[in-house]
Amino acid sequence: MPSLDPFSTRYGIETESPSETAITIIEAMLNHRSVRAYLPNNVDDEALRVLIAAAQSASSSSNVQAWSVVAVRYAERKRRLSVLAGDQAWISEAPLFLVWLGDLSRIFSVASALGEEVEAPHSLEMMLVATIDAALAAQNAAIAAEAMGLGIVYIGGIRNQPEAVAAELGLPPHVMPLFGMCVGHPDTQRTTAVKPRLPQRLVLHEEQYAPLNDISALDGYDDRLQAFQRKQGLRATGWIKPLIDRQRSVANLNGRHRLAEALRALGFEMR
Repeated sequence: MPSLDPFSTRYGIETESPSETAITIIEAMLNHRSVRAYLPNNVDDEALRVLIAAAQSASSSSNVQAWSVVAVRYAERKRRLSVLAGDQAWISEAPLFLVWLGDLSRIFSVASALGEEVEAPHSLEMMLVATIDAALAAQNAAIAAEAMGLGIVYIGGIRNQPEAVAAELGLPPHVMPLFGMCVGHPDTQRTTAVKPRLPQRLVLHEEQYAPLNDISALDGYDDRLQAFQRKQGLRATGWIKPLIDRQRSVANLNGRHRLAEALRALGFEMR
């Protein structure tokens, strides 16, 4: 059986693909997969410089650039962060761990240096701006990393204990650890495949939002994901069951249900 093109692989079902030119441009993005197994090879300073340049090339709301990132290479610090993030061993295994931050501290520092008072950084809007800016920057870095032959995996568990992460990284007030990113050379002996996503018609809405009134509209996605999981040697849980199981109780959020409290502890008023 011939291999599927990147569009078909991404959705786990034969899909009409765009022109060859478009495929060439976006093939790397469509082939993204989470990498949790790394070779011991170092990610050098030049590679890190390229990743940050790519990150800083992302769009930023009003050019506020309300994000920062901490690059962690020290083994013992990675180990401590892995524990705080839910004992995710690949944080320790990856040669480079990036912690992406929503950073409003810089605004207060600039204002203070000028003898100015600023009110807007205390708003929920600016917390959202910082979060969105950081996410856009990180995704640019992820694409750049994969273009250089590196692999990445995002770590949402960095929000399990944000105050402890902030203390570990020496973060000042008004800086929030949003998520981590493992970066390294993938171990080709422990590769993963491209995970099928929801059909486009469930995420793309034309003109107005179309509610999901009938889950049969998932169009076999659960079956395709179960087939993928079996092929990867994973439990064939599909998409629906883990989705509902995780949302059934805030206890399943592993501490992240108290983020509003943590944000206030870190200096965010969110008026």
